[in-house]
Amino acid sequence: MAQDEGYLLDNRQAEAGARFDALSALFDASTFRHFERLGVDEGWRCWEVGAGGPAVAAWLARRTGPRGRVLATDIDVSRAGAAAAEGVEVRRHDVALDPPPEGPFDLVHARLVLVHVADRDAALRSMTEALRPGGRLLVEDADPAMQPLICPDEYGPEQELANRLRHGFRRLLRERGADLAYGRKLPRLLREAGLEQVGADAYFPLASPACDALETATVQQVRDRLVAAGLATDEEIERHLSHVAAGRLDLATSPMISAWGRRPDPAPPSGARG
Repeated sequence: MAQDEGYLLDNRQAEAGARFDALSALFDASTFRHFERLGVDEGWRCWEVGAGGPAVAAWLARRTGPRGRVLATDIDVSRAGAAAAEGVEVRRHDVALDPPPEGPFDLVHARLVLVHVADRDAALRSMTEALRPGGRLLVEDADPAMQPLICPDEYGPEQELANRLRHGFRRLLRERGADLAYGRKLPRLLREAGLEQVGADAYFPLASPACDALETATVQQVRDRLVAAGLATDEEIERHLSHVAAGRLDLATSPMISAWGRRPDPAPPSGARG
């Protein structure tokens, strides 16, 4: 995931590794399914934006092979560096502020990035401009406002506490500029960016060990801020984490909206014969 000055979930925190592992377990299979549907193949040039951890970039490197190129960028590349062993080029880069890297690319992909970026329009424009004609853009982002409960089955006090803490977490995200309804906008934004063959789907897991791991890592990362903002007490956080560890909560993630589109081929010169 990318981070800017107001980013709540710092890649350098100790819990970040556990969080990236949980995100991989929850969403990699869905992301790779989209890559396969888009036709990612040997020799493709790919830009992985806001790479965070190494898993997605490493998968792309294996798929594209020695004739391909995979560039993984992030503001903080401390976690993505492991992908270099798979032949991935890792580079520090701010997708909203820095010029697009040298391309063009057959595929540009970002997962759980733009929802946190202050200048999302500039970031999306940079990603689109980096595509070759016929290249594919795949943007995957959460929509917490679409499904705001971490415990959709709120049947008791343990579930009520979990949802209250999740509301506090989302308040912190909003205060740092996150757009909690961004995912649903992606199909429209890709069309407005000039892409064609736009499509999208949604996916969110419910009740899995990886959901528990993600919640534990996330709460541990933000607990000091929750307490400082008066959104929870240390005792409430400890009680919630014990509920998660005991496996008594059926936890969900926010819906992940995956949207894709193709950069059109150049128009033929005026007067050209078909």
